[in-house]
Amino acid sequence: MKKNIHPEYRTVVFRDRGAGHAFLTRSTAGGGLTIEWEDGRTYPVIDVDVSSASHPFYTGRTRVLDSTGAVEKFRRRYGK
Repeated sequence: MKKNIHPEYRTVVFRDRGAGHAFLTRSTAGGGLTIEWEDGRTYPVIDVDVSSASHPFYTGRTRVLDSTGAVEKFRRRYGK
């Protein structure tokens, strides 16, 4: 590999403020903010809008669209 062309791969904290959830992982993304983690060290923090703690698919709060009766409504309204 060529030297000095790859971004720095470091430990960062991803924080979902809406869910109040944060997790420590490694990434090339950088952030200007820092946070003190549970181990006492300071890491860059990246705020995200959606994580597994707030996404409806992972939390089980998915909305199911009720399409039962849609065909019957269409037929009553427009035809046969």
